[in-house]
Amino acid sequence: MNILIMTDLEGISGIDKMEMVSEVGTPGHKFGLERLMLDVNAAVEGAYEGGADAVFVVDGHGGGKNFIKEMLDPRAVQLESKDWQEMISSRKIDAYMEVGAHAMAGTINGFLDHTQNSKSWYNYYVNGRKSGEIAQGAIFTGAFDIPFVMVSGDEAACVEAKDFLGDIECAVVKYGIGRNNARLVPLDEALTRIKTAARESLKLIGKVKPYKPLLPLEVKLEFCRSDFCEVIVQRNDDVERLDARTIRKVVHSINSYVDILFR
Repeated sequence: MNILIMTDLEGISGIDKMEMVSEVGTPGHKFGLERLMLDVNAAVEGAYEGGADAVFVVDGHGGGKNFIKEMLDPRAVQLESKDWQEMISSRKIDAYMEVGAHAMAGTINGFLDHTQNSKSWYNYYVNGRKSGEIAQGAIFTGAFDIPFVMVSGDEAACVEAKDFLGDIECAVVKYGIGRNNARLVPLDEALTRIKTAARESLKLIGKVKPYKPLLPLEVKLEFCRSDFCEVIVQRNDDVERLDARTIRKVVHSINSYVDILFR
């Protein structure tokens, strides 16, 4: 049984201020990266306790370069973007998890809520349903019949995950106070929650249905400003501009993660 764990930074335990994510190189940011590794390792341990044969992990925040490799559980195999997508598309993965997830843009009391780009993306819709990065991961993995079984992050992210995916396992590690601050779960307790959720989530394989919105997908993106919209339209032939700030495309098949995004 092969498990893939995608990571992000905003939903990691111990991170309760925006500066801990945005101010690279500061003591707070360094602490956040250490917590990232502890959260990942807790999920890896839980997955192995749950019966995994192999666990693959992806540094998914901001293009990578967040992992402290010497802290990573030696049983875990780190994958780069091309490699993890290939493992999904070739159906070599039995279940998918996300550690450090955050809620979609516009979520009240979602710690550092955003979708892809907090400076330019305003609202993102798939088949008319407002969605975020959790749904994106679910759509991509679901296209290849791989179940999304576990999320860790702030409370808002976990509520969102259950809203889209049903009764999957979730580990709440903090509670958003507005957007830029959070109340933390005690750090040791957070790791216990993550490990437990990862372990128990493997019992859901065969019970949780992959997330599969009907094809073709209508994917719409509303930007914060019209100039952001103009840039995307100029470099993409398959994009239709609906108004000053909104673009649309139709996705007939999903072969890579970028198929459901705009570049």
